[in-house]
Formats: sequence, structure tokens, C-alpha cells
Amino acid sequence: MNFPAKIETQAQDAPEATAKRRWPFGMRTTAVGAIALVLVAGAGWALLDQDNTAAAMPPLPSVQAAHPLVRDVTEWDDYIGRFAPSKTVEVRPRVSGAITRIYFRDGDTVRKGQPLFQVDPRPYRAALAGAQADVASAQSALALAKSDYDRVAGLTGDEAVAASEIDQLRTRVRSATAALAAAQARRRERALDMEFTTVRAPISGKISDRRVDAGNLVSGDNNANATLLTTINAVNPIYFTFDASEALFLKTQRDRAESKTPAAVQVRLQDEADYRWKGKLDFTDNGLDPRSGTIRVRAVLANPDGFLTPGMFGNMRLADSGTVKAMLVPDDAIQSDQARKIVLTVGKDGMVAAKPVELGPMIGGLRVIRAGLTAKDRVVISNYQAAVAGSKVATRRGQIIADPHAAPAPTGPSEPVAAQATLAN
Repeated sequence: MNFPAKIETQAQDAPEATAKRRWPFGMRTTAVGAIALVLVAGAGWALLDQDNTAAAMPPLPSVQAAHPLVRDVTEWDDYIGRFAPSKTVEVRPRVSGAITRIYFRDGDTVRKGQPLFQVDPRPYRAALAGAQADVASAQSALALAKSDYDRVAGLTGDEAVAASEIDQLRTRVRSATAALAAAQARRRERALDMEFTTVRAPISGKISDRRVDAGNLVSGDNNANATLLTTINAVNPIYFTFDASEALFLKTQRDRAESKTPAAVQVRLQDEADYRWKGKLDFTDNGLDPRSGTIRVRAVLANPDGFLTPGMFGNMRLADSGTVKAMLVPDDAIQSDQARKIVLTVGKDGMVAAKPVELGPMIGGLRVIRAGLTAKDRVVISNYQAAVAGSKVATRRGQIIADPHAAPAPTGPSEPVAAQATLAN
């Protein structure tokens, strides 16, 4: 009764049995091995392809990056001016005569009151002696007039004299007194002439060369038309004059209204690298030149050894806005992008970005950045050719250091406001 089911089961198992009969054991082992070899070969080719891909990709360029150096700096305005004496005097004689002696050497530094020239004093000594004799004569005449008046002024009764005679005696006393005063005035005048025969330095300073030699006649008449003997310039302190803009004039006026101390200035000479001469603003003229829009300004500087000489040129810098916080980067880190200046920065992901910046002056070998950067930016400071905006780089930590002994850079077109700056102490 169960035979059909058994026959159906055998029919279902027949294909498997047939397959087993088609693939003997040895052949099945060979097939598995071939498949394994194919898989191993594929894996090898995959690994080799990955190595080739890695070898084909170059490493990321390496650059140094550092945060901007933040320091206190003082920015200065640049001016060119000329030194001038604080006082200047033309030495001329007060009396006429022959020069008998010269007491200085050309170019000496002289003191106020120091003898410079000697005019022949003999005629003036004689005139003084005559004036003194006149004074003595006038004194004698006055004494006699007083004696005569005193003798009759006290008489009374029969001894009394007429009132008119008393008036005459009183008048003689007054005339004698006036004559004595005139004689004394002439004596003082002759004494002054005698004193003026020695020409003395009216101020302390540096003297020029002598314009006359001993033996020459000089004229002391007519004051300003008198013979010019030499000139003296006071050089301590010394002035430095320059032309400034209207903006500086307004700043000076406002500082004066606020009772601020005069602005400090520093000057260097043509052959000097450092601004070693210190001073302060002293004077501004009473009006601007309508043609140029500038105003004459003066600074005063100490010159104890007299090294600075009137007429010399100098480069002066004037504190622009006091001490300010500034960010400094190497000047090589600044690149040009058409009309603007840019600095390359690196983000946290290593991507390079270009930031437009506003430049300031050079200081300590570094460039002041007025705007465009923050203290947290990382600036590319090496291998500038490898850093391209929009690319990725590998960064190494760098450091920006200022050199306080670096020479100031010349003024450039990127520095329209302040041409120089210094690190604040």
C-alpha cells in the first residue's frame, strides 16, 4: 500500500545522486582549489592596486604657520626739516676806531660777556677824563653858588640885601646844579664809550669767523649801519623747523586746548640710521600757507655739545597717535593680488585661505597689519610657493620674532599715514 510514496521519494533524490555520480571526490577538490587560487589572486591584485594608488598621490606640502605677533608700538609721521639757531646775533661795534686786538678764534664757542674785539680805547679814555674834569668844575661852581646864597639868605635888618639879589643867587644855585647834572651825564656817556671799546659777546653760542682783522678801522655810527664784525648763533637748545600739514596743526591746537604735554619728536641726521636726537614741539606759525596748505612748525632739541649746527637737514618723526596694540607679520608673508595685499592663513583643517589686509609701517623687520587679521589667525611664514589659496597643506608650528635692531624701512606707497614705527618700551 506504501509503494508509490517510496517511489516518489526516490525520484526526488535522483538528481542529487546523479550529481554525486558526475563529480567524483578528486574532481571536487581540484575545483575548490582553483576557486581559492582565483580569490587569492584577486585579493593580491586589489592590494597591489591600492599600493599603486597611494604611490601616485604626492604628500601634502609642509609650511610653517604662526599667530601674528601682538606688541605695543608707537607710530610716527615723517618730516624733513632743517636745524636753526635758537638765537642769532650780528656783532657790531658801538664806537668807531681801530681794532687793536681779537680775543677769540674763528668757530669758538663763546660765553655771554666774553671779550671778542678791542677798539683803540685811547681817544675815549681822554674824552672820559675831560668829562670827569667838567664834572669837577661843575661841582665847584655849585658849591660857590650855594655858599653865596646861604650867606645872604639869613641876613636881616640893616645887613639884609634886596630881594632881587637873593633871587639871582638862588638862580645861580639852580643853574650850577643843572650844569653839574649835565656834566655827570656826559661823564656817563664817555664812560659808556670807554666800556664799548671792548666788544663783548651779547649771547652764548658758537661764533663765526671774524670779518675784520686787527688794524682795521671800524664804524660804530648809525647803529645798524655799523661795521659787521662777526655773528653768533645760540645752538643749545637748537630749533628744528619743518612744514606740516593742516591735520598736524589741528592736532596741536586740540592738544593745547586740552593742556596736553607737547608732542615728542625724534630726529636723525643724513648719515645716521637711528633717531638719536630727542625733542618736543615748541611753536606753530600763526597761519597756513594758502598755496601749499602747510604750516611752519618748530621743535626744540637739546644740543649740549654743540654737535648740531644750524642749516643741517634732518629726518624727523612725530608721534602720530601714541602707543597702540599692533599685529606684526613678516614682510615676506604679504603677497599682492592685483591692487590689494593679502596674507595666507591656514585653518584647523589645513586649508589655505587668502585674507586681504591693510598694511602699516615696518618695525623690527616686521610689517604692521592695521586691519584684516585677528590674533587667532595662523599665518603662513615659510614655503610661500607651496601654499595656494584653496589647497590643503601640512603645518608645522613657527614663531614670529621682532628684531629691535633692524634698520627702519624707507617710506613706501603702502604707508601714506605713518612712515615709521617703534616698539614701545
